[in-house]
Amino acid sequence: MTRRFDIGPFILVVASLVLLVSLFLTWVNGNTVVGRLNAWELFEITDLLLAVLAIAAVVAAAGLILPDIDYVDRHYIPWIVGAAFLLVVNHMLGPSVGPRQLGTGVWVAFGATIAMIAGAVLSLTKVSVAVAVEGRDRRQRVSTVDHRPPTESGAPVSRSSSSLLHPEEPKDAGGQ
Repeated sequence: MTRRFDIGPFILVVASLVLLVSLFLTWVNGNTVVGRLNAWELFEITDLLLAVLAIAAVVAAAGLILPDIDYVDRHYIPWIVGAAFLLVVNHMLGPSVGPRQLGTGVWVAFGATIAMIAGAVLSLTKVSVAVAVEGRDRRQRVSTVDHRPPTESGAPVSRSSSSLLHPEEPKDAGGQ
């Protein structure tokens, strides 16, 4: 039996969860006045938008995996992913507030949104992974492989000491 799994929704779910985690990482490595800030401390509304978009992407991908919980239409997935990507890129390219460097959280969020784009593309194009799930077949006794004679009593089988690759030549019984 062969089962097919759409890989796009799984990538989308994992990437969306990584985006949520990135909101708690450092987004700005600033000077001594600003210090290190995560997204929750840095933004007023952008952090909430990113969190809502990540949760909406998880719900949409879950609807693709399990059709019973289809709360978000699949046609909204590109808009959700695109909005999250634009918010992250806007922060990366936006004007700086004093001397700062982008922190790890921004780069993790950027990678997560790139992975979300890949997951959305794979979801909408229906790329799947096929996994063959079959029962294990039991080997049967084959005489060419197993040279032991079958026993019905369950007694141990005596083994021959001669090699199968180099058999000994039979000796004459006549004494020559």
